[in-house]
Amino acid sequence: MTDLHHARALITGGTSGLGRAMAEGLVEAGARVAVTGRSADRVAAAASAIGDDTIGIVMDSRDEASVDAGTAAAWDALGGVDLLVNNAGIGMRTVNPDFMTTPQGFWDVTPEGFRAVVDTNLTGYFLVARAVVPRMLAAGSGRVVTVSMNHGTMNRRGFVPYGPSRAGAEALARIMAADLADTPVRANILLPGGATATGMLDGAAQPAGLTVLSPDVMRDPIRWLASGEAADVHDERIVATEFADWLAARRE
Repeated sequence: MTDLHHARALITGGTSGLGRAMAEGLVEAGARVAVTGRSADRVAAAASAIGDDTIGIVMDSRDEASVDAGTAAAWDALGGVDLLVNNAGIGMRTVNPDFMTTPQGFWDVTPEGFRAVVDTNLTGYFLVARAVVPRMLAAGSGRVVTVSMNHGTMNRRGFVPYGPSRAGAEALARIMAADLADTPVRANILLPGGATATGMLDGAAQPAGLTVLSPDVMRDPIRWLASGEAADVHDERIVATEFADWLAARRE
């Protein structure tokens, strides 16, 4: 396994799902990790369960003041942040509990529900990156990983506002990479490659035959993105289910 004892990571939405799996994978490889969430109890429980090299920070990625305070606390506690993983998000279940089997027209989505998803999944990514990247630039290094989803999900019937929020986040990631191209900070996109067993599916009816991935599919690629081998990797879109083949081709 890659040795990441040098690495310090901040993972938003790290108390469950993809964020929790990535945090566990990084800590298992020796990294020190800060995980964020909105619930103090969940943050404390997750940090304790993930491991001794994990700290929990209460932070609402939708709120600028909370983001500024939370990212500063993570930077101070870890002595810097080498890797930011923008992961915190909410899904379609918040606006349509039956979204997997009964698509809802966009006209039936409330403005409040639309804003809640976009504020978390898109604006939150912007606010956190905006708070962390200047510190990385001043430090002379850093890596930003934006967690995304399949393009099919972004355009799927009945997936307003989740689809647009993820499409916007991916466009944001591409623009951030372009803006950072001539700097020492690297930026990439990582996505599972299919529906995953996270809180976004909890309680939702699922169509027959749906294959659901384990969040653990994110462990190997996020460890690699934190490693020395990925020091010059920039503006890549890495699909976790295809990572082994992608990496093998890259090494050739």
